[in-house]
Amino acid sequence: MPEPTSDATADEGAAADDDTETAPEVPSIDLPSDAFDAVLDALDGRDPNDPLRFEGFSVARDDGGYVLDPADGDRQTGVSERELHEALDERAPAVTDWYAFERVVGEFGPRRAFLRWLEDADGATVATRYAALAEGIERAWGELKITATVTDRGERRYDVRHADDAGVPVDELDRYDDPLDARELVKLDEKGRYRPLKTAPTLAGGWVFPDLGPRDAYEAVETVYPATVANWHREREGELDVSHWRETMERQSGIYGVVKTWDRGEGHEHVDWVAEACCDDSQCLKRREWEYDDETDLNVDGGDGAFPCREPCSVVVSAARKWTRLESERPRTYEFDLTPSEKEQVEDIIDAVADGRIDEIREADTKEGANRYRTRFLRAKRFDDEGNLGGVPTEPAETGDEE
Repeated sequence: MPEPTSDATADEGAAADDDTETAPEVPSIDLPSDAFDAVLDALDGRDPNDPLRFEGFSVARDDGGYVLDPADGDRQTGVSERELHEALDERAPAVTDWYAFERVVGEFGPRRAFLRWLEDADGATVATRYAALAEGIERAWGELKITATVTDRGERRYDVRHADDAGVPVDELDRYDDPLDARELVKLDEKGRYRPLKTAPTLAGGWVFPDLGPRDAYEAVETVYPATVANWHREREGELDVSHWRETMERQSGIYGVVKTWDRGEGHEHVDWVAEACCDDSQCLKRREWEYDDETDLNVDGGDGAFPCREPCSVVVSAARKWTRLESERPRTYEFDLTPSEKEQVEDIIDAVADGRIDEIREADTKEGANRYRTRFLRAKRFDDEGNLGGVPTEPAETGDEE
């Protein structure tokens, strides 16, 4: 996911594009009265030596009216309110762009940074962006596709949907207008199974929020992927507070306190196994930034997700609790016969289950080790009536350390 430059205030304006290429065709924009009123409000009580800056010009108030100072023309003084309205109407894209972020979006924080990032507001001129917004600017956020557009009044509108539904007409999808409706959409995957991890790549599609304003679009995204925008913004600002494995596990208590005992021996191989099992891109859309501790990195790649993971999540902690108990069992040696092909088949079955590929293997593909009929044949051949592999019963577990 590309990173824009740091968010800048609209008052500071943006540098004009020095490229000699043909300027993009800006859609016709009418200056809405609320945008003009916002300009007048911003000028009330403002120091005349501190003009309100837009892209390509600035406006200030003086004793004789208003001062209009274009970057590419002569400075005008004594401008009346009516004349100012006419001048700003001619520059409506720049004014409505200021109004959209300064007054509609407001605060300098994650929401503003995210909405500006959606249209590359810190890396392109108003003319370039408005021309692109007229066609629709598309951005990916996890499994979401967000399309930003602009109305003839300079208002931003957003279409939020599953990326798999790109190009599907709105009337062929379930339409929603309240961003909080997304809470129900993210609960289950396409097979109706509960999704304990909201950033798992299992988001079901078939729905759309086709016409959201800036604040509602942000709310919808944060409902689908909680805290991802906030952490993305903290990372951009160099303020991401990472809590590593050791620190997070030390905070566990109650039934999860047992995880703190899982540091037997030297090294952190067990944490590598946890990260490989739970934090791979195929399992989570976040990019793992936490390590074993401040001084010790894991030997597992953190992934390529767009938004950072700042600490082991509840799914990881819950899984680690179970594995802590299982790993406390003492190993046993079991002997049973397998042909070379059967050994490879067991390996194929484990790989297919771990990678979530079982549903992709057709019943007719008996060459696949994890094929259902081939697996049933292996069970019929190698399991006894009690379900023991090779007829060898499992010995009672003996744990190493008592809890």
